[in-house]
Amino acid sequence: MQTREIVVSGIRPTGFLHLGNYFGAIRQYLHMQQTYECYFFVADYHSLTTHQNPHELRNHVYRVLAEYLACGLDPEQATIYVQSDMPEKAELYLLLNMLAYKGELEKVPTFKEKIRGKKEGINAGLLTYPVLMAADILIHRATKVPVGKDQEPHLEMARNLASRFNQKFGFLFPEPTAYSETGTLLKVPSLDGKGKMSKSENEMATIYLADSDDIIRKKLARAKTDAGPQTPHSPKSPEIENLFLLLKLVSAPETLAYFEQAYDNCTIRYGELKQQLADDIISLIAPIRERAAALQKDIHTLQKIRKQGAEKACASARQTLLQARALMGIQYD
Repeated sequence: MQTREIVVSGIRPTGFLHLGNYFGAIRQYLHMQQTYECYFFVADYHSLTTHQNPHELRNHVYRVLAEYLACGLDPEQATIYVQSDMPEKAELYLLLNMLAYKGELEKVPTFKEKIRGKKEGINAGLLTYPVLMAADILIHRATKVPVGKDQEPHLEMARNLASRFNQKFGFLFPEPTAYSETGTLLKVPSLDGKGKMSKSENEMATIYLADSDDIIRKKLARAKTDAGPQTPHSPKSPEIENLFLLLKLVSAPETLAYFEQAYDNCTIRYGELKQQLADDIISLIAPIRERAAALQKDIHTLQKIRKQGAEKACASARQTLLQARALMGIQYD
């Protein structure tokens, strides 16, 4: 009998994973896999909304799997699988679409952002992206979802669809909530001070888990700064706040305290801060990068983990789907 709370989360294989993925999601995965029933997947269906190159998609999927494992995800503790290896999820996606409304989907902030300035080429998958995300979560009847701030509207849609299903057909789905270790959902800033780190936007403003030591130093050296504080205890500009947030994430508390004091005393040297930040990021990333590179060469191990994960995930999904079909009246045996 299931006794532990269920957690679900996934990342799209649309580019290299980066520090935003690590601190916003994967680091939490590492802690959650020890105390929750966890399902972590590679969201290849979701990547199709941007028409991925079929020849590259397979490599991207296996690279994300390798990076998951290199970061410390353990297939003995958590179920790790690929989204498209679970046909039950596609069927639940169809069923949930019958409960979703065009108007509410069009109001989702990420959809409005994606179609801004476009008049053609807006596919239905982009519109119903939140419904597929709801199916990802509800197929395992998850109660906790570690998501970033930009995904909050999608999680709200999952709660709405769960509630709508339960009221119309009978209780099946718990309403999932966002989870964060710190109590707040983290958004890791880009190095140019514009938004968050991204797999597809401005590569020089994003630190990837596959970046070499030299590339990391180069990116930090180019990070935006200002003229420095002119009076003691001055407020920080957004660009400097970004660097201090990264410092807080990757550096020792005493290192952060040293630079905070230097800033407040107007003695800070941004070059020294960037060098320290680069050193600490490299200490974090280098072991992950090296292990991921080795795993990508061991395709047999990756395939074995993927298939084992799919078997466990599908067993959970089949139970949910059978109950959903019965409650909706489309089970005829």
